[in-house]
Amino acid sequence: MAVPKRRQSKSRQKMRRGATRWRAPIFKTCSECGSKVPSHIACPSCGSYRGRQVLEVEAL
Repeated sequence: MAVPKRRQSKSRQKMRRGATRWRAPIFKTCSECGSKVPSHIACPSCGSYRGRQVLEVEAL
């Protein structure tokens, strides 16, 4: 079984753990209505995805 030869320093340990930090979600603007939408998801306000209508959205 593989065992580390030397102990990792505290700074290396913190650098490794720093990669798992929380990041704010990145939103794109919808090309049809201009609202903020997460990427790879159809726009909930107008129902378009990549320039074409994919959802039927009823007006409130």
